Amino acid sequence: MSEPSPHGASPAPLAPVIPVSMLNRLARERLESAFPLCWVAGEVSNLTYAASGHVYFSLKDAAAQVRCVMFRNRAQLLGWRLENGQHLEARVLVTLYEARGDFQLNVETARRAGLGNLYEKFLALKDKLEREGLFAEAGKRALPAFPRRIGIVTSLHAAALRDVLSTLARRAPHVNIVLYPTPVQGDGAAREIANAIRSASERRDCEVLIVCRGGGSLEDLWAFNDEALARAIRACSLPVITGIGHETDFTIADFAADQRAPTPTAAAELAAPQRSVLLARLADCRLALRRSFRQGQNQRNQQLDGLTLRLQHPAQRLARQRDELANLQRRLDHGLAQASTRGRQQLDALNRRLLLARPQTGRLAQRLAAQGARLAGVWQRAMHGRSDDLTRLAASLTQLNPDAVLARGYSMVTNEAGRIVCDSSALEPNDRIAVLFHTGRANATITSVNK
Repeated sequence: MSEPSPHGASPAPLAPVIPVSMLNRLARERLESAFPLCWVAGEVSNLTYAASGHVYFSLKDAAAQVRCVMFRNRAQLLGWRLENGQHLEARVLVTLYEARGDFQLNVETARRAGLGNLYEKFLALKDKLEREGLFAEAGKRALPAFPRRIGIVTSLHAAALRDVLSTLARRAPHVNIVLYPTPVQGDGAAREIANAIRSASERRDCEVLIVCRGGGSLEDLWAFNDEALARAIRACSLPVITGIGHETDFTIADFAADQRAPTPTAAAELAAPQRSVLLARLADCRLALRRSFRQGQNQRNQQLDGLTLRLQHPAQRLARQRDELANLQRRLDHGLAQASTRGRQQLDALNRRLLLARPQTGRLAQRLAAQGARLAGVWQRAMHGRSDDLTRLAASLTQLNPDAVLARGYSMVTNEAGRIVCDSSALEPNDRIAVLFHTGRANATITSVNK
């Protein structure tokens, strides 16, 4: 109900009453929709690192200040530590902390004041060189697998140099180091680094080049964001490895290099393989080679045994042919005996038939005489054939007899091992040989060999 008007008029309706939490939520939503993500500059004050990992501070200038919070997941990506009095440029979301009704800024990321222009220059140069194809993977050179000399471009007083030298001494003490000292920070440092790279390219004292520097801010690493330096890296005749800053630091030189390492120590590890690993691989290869050689030797020995079994001495061949000839002689004698027996049996059968039948004796006597003559002819032809075969085999045996060859004036030469020498390439000067004649032998020494 509405209260009565003192003047009797109709009362106006009351405005709705809302709780504070709703008011703060509506205010937060209006703020976040009205202000997109933006960059705000100011000085850090009232800095607090909470146990939760969140960072609370204020940003102020000469006329005002505002509360800020950077949550843990964002603070961990910052890469450096906030301090009171620092001048920041923060990318923020304008909002309201509803629980207390506090106006505040949620910080997404931050950079030191003044680095915004440098970062814009970095992006512009990177985009320009990338469009030219200076960073193309097709132009990258492969690192040598087993370098013997490694060049290092850095400052003599840099901690990165000690890290690289200690890493190389531990991993590859056999590798020689060529140092090209140059400043890595300050005015003119980029020009000096580029000159050192050109000098290394011309002298070719090494097989791979490491360009390294320890960590630092964007300003500290700015010498490596130089266009002339990037072009000197690409024009270098040697493969170039960069190990600049920490893992999150990227420079133009890193994009131009043939290989980028997150740290100087990692650059040294990329440049030279570990000696112990190489020695282990070499030992494995030596073992595999020895095993392969032993297996090959065993196979050759087996082949030699097989060939030895197949190889026959002439005396053995003659003995085998002599046995074959004796076997043929036995078969011939056996055949003649069988033929004679069959002839006698046939003659006996005919005689029995003659005695039983007693036909015309005169005609049968003529027939018997004819059969006898035929049998005698067959017998003579069989005997002459077997005799010719025997004569031919005897002649063949005589021709194969080494004594017959020696009797015609030839001789046989054997080496000290008693093996017959058939080729002059098997002899060397001063070798001792034996010459076999038809009668006797003579020992001799080779004075020269005509191959």
